[in-house]
Amino acid sequence: MPRIIAARRSAIVPRGGKFAELEPHELARPVIRACLADARLAPAAVGELILSNALGAGGNPARSAALAAGLPEQVAGLSIDRQCAGGLDAIVLGHALVSAGLHEVVIAGGAESYSRRPLRSRTFADGRPPVPYDQARFTPWAECDPDMAEAAATLAADLGIAQAEQDGWAMRSHALARQAAEARRVEIVPIAGCVADAFTRDLTARHCARAQPVAGCITAANMAVAADAAAFVVIVSDRLAQDLGAAGLRLLDGATRGARPEQPGLAPVPAIAELLARQGLKPRDLGRAEIMEAFAVQALGCIKKAGLEPDIVNPTGGALAQGHPVGASGAVLAVTLFHALRAGDPPALAAIAAAGGIGTAALFEVVAG
Repeated sequence: MPRIIAARRSAIVPRGGKFAELEPHELARPVIRACLADARLAPAAVGELILSNALGAGGNPARSAALAAGLPEQVAGLSIDRQCAGGLDAIVLGHALVSAGLHEVVIAGGAESYSRRPLRSRTFADGRPPVPYDQARFTPWAECDPDMAEAAATLAADLGIAQAEQDGWAMRSHALARQAAEARRVEIVPIAGCVADAFTRDLTARHCARAQPVAGCITAANMAVAADAAAFVVIVSDRLAQDLGAAGLRLLDGATRGARPEQPGLAPVPAIAELLARQGLKPRDLGRAEIMEAFAVQALGCIKKAGLEPDIVNPTGGALAQGHPVGASGAVLAVTLFHALRAGDPPALAAIAAAGGIGTAALFEVVAG
């Protein structure tokens, strides 16, 4: 079975920060190179690069990243867009390619520059002037395609999760991230002088009370800030891993499932349930879970509906304390698990929701060299 033998990411920096001038391939390049160095592999060994990107200008950003990183010209690069879930989906897809014997080495992950995203406008056949828009459409029906913050506020009302509980989870995320900041530097490739996540701070109840409202009980304090980052892993065949004597992370199972498009926050729950059932596991069998915190209520809702123990979820903080680099966010979860898990640990879960009612979940465990 393939294994992940290297995993790195950039710091996560809010849009308009120190990464503001960097295009996605410029964020990806040093992370890819660091992954290869960690794996003790030459660029020529790479068969494919899969890159998730949700906000870019189109084309094939994976190809640009592959060329920028010095990969062989025959690495065509495969770009995917499953919005927030794409980074984790890239890893599941890369694992499948290696499992199928199509490649012995695949680099997979995501790179996103919220700062450099292009301005977009919708055009009309009747000659009306173009209308700028920020959020793409995720369903054919306006009533099933809500603003993400408004959908989170509806979820909070449906599940009875008060703002105080959401703020409490956000404060927990920041506190845990601050405690783990030094230990997590091993994950991070320095870029533009950034060696730590830039947004993490001492978030207090007073800060939460003053936070700008966004939609209902959703405020700037209990939702993740838009950010720039890149995160990648190196997936190799079992044969090559053994030749290298490399320990690593094994993907036990992964799934992406669609759910109600009007309530994307709970979309990972069916995928989590399916994975656990296929592996014969219960939520109590998990040792750790990295759950995307695009909104505090989304994480809390998934914990509740999936039956997860809150103490094992995001024990070193999550996106509320880091930021949300959309297409890279799912890969960040996997990078965190790669560096956190040890041989003999119980299986660990990564799960993320995406606009349009999409949820991806993956189960990992450590395998010895």
